[in-house]
Amino acid sequence: MLSALLNSFKIPELKKRIFVVLALLAVYRIGSYVPTPGINGTALAELFKRLQSTEGGALFGIMNMFSGGAMSRMTIFALGIMPYISCSIIMQLLTAVIPALEKIAKEGKAGHQKINQITRYGTVILSFVQAYFIAIWAENLGHAEGLNIVLFPGMGFRMLTVVTLTTGTIFIMWLGEQIQERGIGNGISLIIAAGIVSRIPSAGYQLWVLFSPYSPSKRTLEPYVFLIMLILLAAVILAVTMVIQSQRKIPVQYARRVVGRKVYGGQSTYIPLKIDQSGIIAIIFAQSIILFPATIASFIPSEGFRNFANSLVRGHWVYTIVYSLLIIFFCYFYTAIVFNPLDISENMKKYGGFIPGIRPGRPSAEYLDFVMTRITLAGAMFMAFIAIFPDIVMAWLKIPYLVASFFGGTGLLIVVGVVLDTVKQIESHLLMRNYEGFLKSTKLKGRR
Repeated sequence: MLSALLNSFKIPELKKRIFVVLALLAVYRIGSYVPTPGINGTALAELFKRLQSTEGGALFGIMNMFSGGAMSRMTIFALGIMPYISCSIIMQLLTAVIPALEKIAKEGKAGHQKINQITRYGTVILSFVQAYFIAIWAENLGHAEGLNIVLFPGMGFRMLTVVTLTTGTIFIMWLGEQIQERGIGNGISLIIAAGIVSRIPSAGYQLWVLFSPYSPSKRTLEPYVFLIMLILLAAVILAVTMVIQSQRKIPVQYARRVVGRKVYGGQSTYIPLKIDQSGIIAIIFAQSIILFPATIASFIPSEGFRNFANSLVRGHWVYTIVYSLLIIFFCYFYTAIVFNPLDISENMKKYGGFIPGIRPGRPSAEYLDFVMTRITLAGAMFMAFIAIFPDIVMAWLKIPYLVASFFGGTGLLIVVGVVLDTVKQIESHLLMRNYEGFLKSTKLKGRR
């Protein structure tokens, strides 16, 4: 990885693309500190400090993570890219369910552009709705906590907040598209990863305070704990990398066809079945479902409902069990939607392909479904373990959740996946340039 990164700066075009990515990410990080008009930043910081110790702020904590801390500062990028991600996931699910959208998606590049355009319109609508409710939330919750968060509450503040936050989300979406077109890597994923990585200095400062190397009397963690944390972090990153890249290869043999004097087919290939088809989508769905009761409980004055919601907060054994089961369920749910073994078997049969030992057609589809069901269980259980591992580390080593969140969960999965994808694209550029350089250096001499 390091050699590929160093060699990438030797190619002018690739170096330019990398600098474009860094410049656009710098613009995104600068925008994360531009405040929304009408917000009292000091009172807002105090509110989020109080919310960290309550279950009602869990949902906003997740939004704050995806926005790179912009939510806690209520900046112009407070919504982050979450509305676009939500619309993309919804469109992906609807494409597999609605025949009209599935037909558009199969139209190639033109269909892909239509789906993207619909996703953009949905992002604008969802941003309007979320921004309006965030404005109301800031007014009501600030008043309930005795904090003057909104300087001039009313419909004027709400409309200004809606326009500001929606424009910020659209601008972030544009930045992601520019990174995708002019830079390297997936633009939206890089923006999310940049927001997550931006929390490293805060986590490092908390670790420094806990260890207090120059004040042993104030130390709450021993030095050997730091060594344990390093070993755990390396092990978790290695395990996540292996699972993300793991796949089951189903061998496929194509029959030979003789057309005139030419022989077509006869080669052997394979179908790569990923162990984890859903990725972080299952964890995002599970988090949204399990945090919904805790969020609603702050608005419903029912003691029984609040007791139920309190059992679904981080650290409770009911939360751990339900959260794990939800992740496993959504892994299977998403895999069942995006993976269609019948279409794969029909395409193989159409081009003369077959799985050795399995008859073409429906028997091949049943075999693929059989294999996918079993490897998905391993991937789903691993995703569930990685999702709850920060809670285990936090309770075991007695460290803040901000520090423990780097040992698993959504953030680590996103960062590792983005790094792997970006490195692969850099390597593909390097291989392409080396191949062209080899051709230029080899000259064929003919007769004069």
